[in-house]
Amino acid sequence: MALENRLGLDGIELMLAEERISKRKARLLYEGLLDGIEVGTYAGLQAIHRHLFEEIYPFAGQTRKLNTSKGGFRFASALYLDEALEKISAMPQDTFDQIVAKYVEMNIAHPFLEGNGRSARIWLDAMLKAALGRVVDWQKIPREDYLLAMERSPVRDTELKQLLKNALTDRVEDRELYMHSIDASYGYEGYAAYRADEV
Repeated sequence: MALENRLGLDGIELMLAEERISKRKARLLYEGLLDGIEVGTYAGLQAIHRHLFEEIYPFAGQTRKLNTSKGGFRFASALYLDEALEKISAMPQDTFDQIVAKYVEMNIAHPFLEGNGRSARIWLDAMLKAALGRVVDWQKIPREDYLLAMERSPVRDTELKQLLKNALTDRVEDRELYMHSIDASYGYEGYAAYRADEV
């Protein structure tokens, strides 16, 4: 069943439109809009999500009111989500380990009905850039490795940390890297019909 959307689409048509529109919006984040967003807070993540998906979904940037799960894993209960998001926002983000811990907790919270991963990876890079002068070159992390590491991260985040650490780069202002990373990030979710620098 398709999520309620502003485009009146479902199935593959919705998926293609969502990819095309949100990748274009992701490019605009690189071109200056990301600079004004709060780093490492839920408010900052909401702003990223709203920007990416506001043309597609009426719930863009809004905390979900429904419980959700994926692959048998139940994300944080909607009943306690606001409290969890406050605690995650307050978590420290000065070191690599702290930033990854915060990212894992936000994934467990999964605050939106759709688009959590794509928004959170941009949010993660913003934290890494601010604290460490690094970002993730997402092209260096194979899809299957990333998805397995994320699945295991609520219990043990060692594997995820290793993947991310091995993919860190100081090319934080490199437009080409950013565009390729958006494509790789979207690819984790099965969105691979368009390139970010061409939409």
